[in-house]
Amino acid sequence: MIRINLLPHREIRRKHQQQQFFTLLGGVIVIGAAVWFVVHSYLDEELDKQQGRNKYLQDEIVKLDKQIAEIQKLKDQTAALLARKRVVETLQGNRSEVVQLLDQLVRQLPDGVYLKSVKQTGSRVTITGLTQSQARVSTLMRNLESSPQLESPGLVEIKAIQQGGQRVNEFIMNINITRAKIEDDAKRAAPKPAAKR
Repeated sequence: MIRINLLPHREIRRKHQQQQFFTLLGGVIVIGAAVWFVVHSYLDEELDKQQGRNKYLQDEIVKLDKQIAEIQKLKDQTAALLARKRVVETLQGNRSEVVQLLDQLVRQLPDGVYLKSVKQTGSRVTITGLTQSQARVSTLMRNLESSPQLESPGLVEIKAIQQGGQRVNEFIMNINITRAKIEDDAKRAAPKPAAKR
């Protein structure tokens, strides 16, 4: 006898395939969710580590900025102290300069020449004086030129004026102080420190 299967086998197979599909789909979703969770956790951990490193670097940068500011402050203080030291050394080296200048002026001043004023600006000295004749101004310039501590005398102006009922010549002259020679003289005159035993 012939058996005929009247059950809807196509529908059963279709349901079975749908169940397999949904099972596979659920498995893929679960695996995808697990992979996403693992990757997300790993990236979060790496992000936290990187933020920790960044914070550490920022803290170190702040410390270095403070140290750099302190170093700059010390450099500024050092520069200011060196500038003061140079000023003190300059004053120390030039304190006898005025005495030597006046001594040289007195030694080189010929008869018949009188000084009204002496003004020093740096190494330049401006002399104002009176004389009876212009030839004596020339003599004064030659004398100043031969001085070991004065150089480059230059006549700025000479003019005839009346003073006390007499006609005299008033002159203005510039000369330079040779500081190198004065400093050498000061070094030679300074007492040498005693030798250590």
